[in-house]
Amino acid sequence: MKYFEATIFAKGKKTTHGLYAESKKEAHYIAKIKFSGYILKIIESSPPLEDQINRFKENLLNNLRKKKLKQDSLIAAVRQLAVMANAGISVHDSLKEIAEATNDKTLNNILSTIAEDINSGLSMSQSMENFRYELGNLTLAMVELGEKTGNMSESLHKLADMLEEIRRNFIKFKKAMAYPRNVMIAMAVAFTILISYVVPQFKAIFEQLHAELPLPTKILLFLEHLFNTYGLYVIAGLAISFFTFRYLINHNQQIRYKWHQFLLKMYLIGNIILFATLNRFTLVFSELVRAGIPIAEALETSIAMIDNLPLKEKLLNVRGTVEKGGTLNDGLADTGLFENMIIQMVSAGESSGQLDAMLDKVNDYYKMRFDAIIDGLSEAVEPIMLFMIAGMVILLALGIFLPMWDMGNAVQGRR
Repeated sequence: MKYFEATIFAKGKKTTHGLYAESKKEAHYIAKIKFSGYILKIIESSPPLEDQINRFKENLLNNLRKKKLKQDSLIAAVRQLAVMANAGISVHDSLKEIAEATNDKTLNNILSTIAEDINSGLSMSQSMENFRYELGNLTLAMVELGEKTGNMSESLHKLADMLEEIRRNFIKFKKAMAYPRNVMIAMAVAFTILISYVVPQFKAIFEQLHAELPLPTKILLFLEHLFNTYGLYVIAGLAISFFTFRYLINHNQQIRYKWHQFLLKMYLIGNIILFATLNRFTLVFSELVRAGIPIAEALETSIAMIDNLPLKEKLLNVRGTVEKGGTLNDGLADTGLFENMIIQMVSAGESSGQLDAMLDKVNDYYKMRFDAIIDGLSEAVEPIMLFMIAGMVILLALGIFLPMWDMGNAVQGRR
């Protein structure tokens, strides 16, 4: 939103008022409704510092309050909407009925707002755009698919299936991470107790040695001093850093891009994001192609649901290649995301006129790869967990016992 200053002439006086709008035309329209008098001029300007601070606080609070819908509530609503759409009930009436029946206040507010927007002439996808964060990109892409194909019921049924699959994978992920998480929590608690109560007991002994302490001991003493002296400040600093970083990711495109780029390079997490994204992309894209939507338009809708910005940027180049007259397989090859086998399958599908069937096979392949990663997650995390545990144990052991050995050697030397 841009900031504009509107100069209004009313009752023999000129007054200037600030307002936010997408364009100068919209600012003129808002000023006409909001202020009485004659509009002399409207100019784009920089908002006052106080106004910038207030908007920052408002955006930060809104960002903290924002939360995605519970998967169970969203899946149930989508299923009900699909059944009602299949029965011929209007979308407006269906949304109203589901909103009244749900116990989820957030869902009630979203569905009621969408129903009102539809009643005022907006499409369902246009209204849902205001709730992209709460509903997710996948939901918006599948609703847009239903509008384009004219078969909203089938699209919603497939959306519910996909959301249930995502939930199943998330449950698998939680189960796979349960043991490593519990072990790491236990180690963290033990380490905290040792730093807080055990290390201070040895600190006095170490100070009496008046000798050069080994590096592990120095690290332990530094952590003990930091934790016991500035513990609350460290926790507060971490909390502030977390919320500030979250705000920047949500509101700064460049920082969000760098963060997504970093996630793609991380061990295991990068592959999970990559194959989950390609799985959903090929699924939505194949459905659009099967419905007869032009490839460039199908790509635009499919890419719109992608969350990861670097992947989204690469796939947007595919649409550019197709729009310039190139083939789909050439565009996919240029991204560097797809294996040669996949490129050959897409090329064969284009040549034979069975692109949608080939894309189904591609989607099955990426689904298989993603499921394999989730199923093997526990085994993949164990080496990292063991490395961290070993590091903590070695640090504690060496930090405490090395000076004790030196002291023992010194005593024996005096004898």
